[in-house]
Amino acid sequence: MTETVKRHTLDNGLVLLGQPMNHVESVSFSFLLPGGASLIPPGFCGTAAVLNDWLFRGAGPYDSRRLIDALDGLGLHRHASVSSEYLAYTVSLESGNLHQALDLYADILLRPRLSPDQFDLSRQLALHDLAALEDDPRHKVMLELYEQFYPRPLGQSTMGHEEDLRQLKAEQASRLKSRLFDWSRGILAVAGKMDFDQVCRSVERFFAEAPAAENPPLSISRSPKDYCHIPNQGAQVHIGFMTEVPPFGSPSFYQIMAAVSVLSGGMSSRLFTEVREKRGLCYAVGARYHSLRDQAGISGYAGTTPDKADQTLDVTLAEFQRLRSGIEEDEIDRARIGLKSTLIMQNESTSARASRLASDQFFLKRVRPLEEIRQAIESLTVRSVSDFLSGPLFEHFTIVSIGPQKLETCKPKP
Repeated sequence: MTETVKRHTLDNGLVLLGQPMNHVESVSFSFLLPGGASLIPPGFCGTAAVLNDWLFRGAGPYDSRRLIDALDGLGLHRHASVSSEYLAYTVSLESGNLHQALDLYADILLRPRLSPDQFDLSRQLALHDLAALEDDPRHKVMLELYEQFYPRPLGQSTMGHEEDLRQLKAEQASRLKSRLFDWSRGILAVAGKMDFDQVCRSVERFFAEAPAAENPPLSISRSPKDYCHIPNQGAQVHIGFMTEVPPFGSPSFYQIMAAVSVLSGGMSSRLFTEVREKRGLCYAVGARYHSLRDQAGISGYAGTTPDKADQTLDVTLAEFQRLRSGIEEDEIDRARIGLKSTLIMQNESTSARASRLASDQFFLKRVRPLEEIRQAIESLTVRSVSDFLSGPLFEHFTIVSIGPQKLETCKPKP
């Protein structure tokens, strides 16, 4: 199948990408705007999460209630999220409403009211979400893991810290918004049924005057912690672990994805088979690839009981080392099938397609053709993945646990 990705750059630097899909009746767009958690200065952690709600509490001519009615009236399926490096806004809708939806998002992103009387509602919602982590220890342990693994401020929590959120004021959040939204580095990707030339005209009309922002370069500092324990008197132990691998834009990206698939690509994967099924050490175990622009790691999670926690971690990390000792042809076959299946599903979803266009542009400064991805997956072999695994990998792990006691495995040796 031939794909056509079109590109247009506004004078203010905003990159517009478009992929027409005339066999569907829907369209999706995805904004990526620099303004993620790592850009929030010390003492204000969580501001991005507050802004992501506050922006939608009135914009342009719409008060909070009328804005929600307008969004719902267009039948938008929308999602807003905070990552370390950007804020993401993804919207799917019936194609005939695209122009009106872009108009609304221009009000939301460029002319939000940011009314002080609405601020506390957004701040309280962020605090409630943070408190809810106590009932979601798996999410909590992974957030803490990223904070410990990445250099500061790259791993800064996307949900915030309670002390910072409680002290945050409306005027502070408003000032940070004007600093964070650097449209000269923004990306807008559109995929689905559309006329790209018409989309260009709409985007020029609504976003041509979007301002740039001057964000100082990040000051990166590393104070690595090999192990962090969060006391919790529950009956379970939640373990997060992470080890460094090359980032998304590296030549070894597809080998990394194949290796992760062998480790954690379903019920035939090594972690599931060895740790959960054969030994019965845990009720959940898995690993995934997590990448920022310049740094990345394979992160993982295991949920178990206190009496099995140390053995669970030992066996899990041993599977990483066993991966370096050799992989089988059937494991690579399953990895290729799984990766191509994901590619096919992305190819059929306008939302996934728009998100892929935007993320490729962010990470690579270009969009990978589907055929390039397909060929890279099909070219994976036992030899190519083994060659990657023969490098300096899995030598150091950052580990975080939540449970009644520290892991003996991670205690300093006398």
